[in-house]
Amino acid sequence: MEKILINDLLQFTKKEIDNCRLKLNVFNGNADPLEEYKKHPDKINIDWFLWHKERRYFKEGQIAICLLYLYDDKWLLTTIKRITKELDVVDDIGFEAEEIPVFKKYYGRLVLKYHNTERGMGRKYSSMMEKLEVIEILSTTYDGDEFPGYENIRLSFTQLETIIKNKRSGWIDALRNQKAVYLITDISNGKMYVGSATAQFGMLLKRWSNYIADGHGGNVELKKIVSTEGLDYVRKYFQYSVLENYNARMDDNYILKREKWWKDTLCTKKYGYNKN
Repeated sequence: MEKILINDLLQFTKKEIDNCRLKLNVFNGNADPLEEYKKHPDKINIDWFLWHKERRYFKEGQIAICLLYLYDDKWLLTTIKRITKELDVVDDIGFEAEEIPVFKKYYGRLVLKYHNTERGMGRKYSSMMEKLEVIEILSTTYDGDEFPGYENIRLSFTQLETIIKNKRSGWIDALRNQKAVYLITDISNGKMYVGSATAQFGMLLKRWSNYIADGHGGNVELKKIVSTEGLDYVRKYFQYSVLENYNARMDDNYILKREKWWKDTLCTKKYGYNKN
């Protein structure tokens, strides 16, 4: 089957192709742009995309395409802008630019395939257009990975915060009516906390929303962590997963028994953050 390439959709003219550049946004050693995009798309479409450091990726008048790395050679088109002005700055946003409205329907929806073997983030569109294969157009704007199943949940604080604050429908629906025994892991020292989500305390979505609100969800030992180390410590080191999940009909007492079993099994009262 013949491949569909990026310019089959964008249909730039020869003149536009010669005046067009791409920027590939990938993990820079400090931050993951995909996580930034899930929280605030403009953080990528402006701050990352138009940032100027030692070299300039664009010139005034050029068409600039922003691609964001997803996974497994997949890239997301997040915006296309025309550079309207170069700013005389270093280590800051180096350009003024305006989005090109005709391509807006593809922003956050067009997924491309490209195996990146070259160094550097800036590329000529003319050298890339035959390598960027269209593999999917999402039905809605990308806002994060689909719900992976309860057995595959492993979320950082910021990932969980993004899911809850952005009300990502697949995740919210999955957590809202679910009872569970869950695990919080402090990845800085390996200490764990086992908790349960039951009808009495608002199911899994409510329990985890409480942790996002204050970092401790009312738990005694976790309160001490927030009090002594601060919420930033929790944001940086806490990870959330599900040990067992149950539908809303499961008796709460059974879930509490399973919570105790996991506490005893993982020794979280002796070596972790469970007080009782």
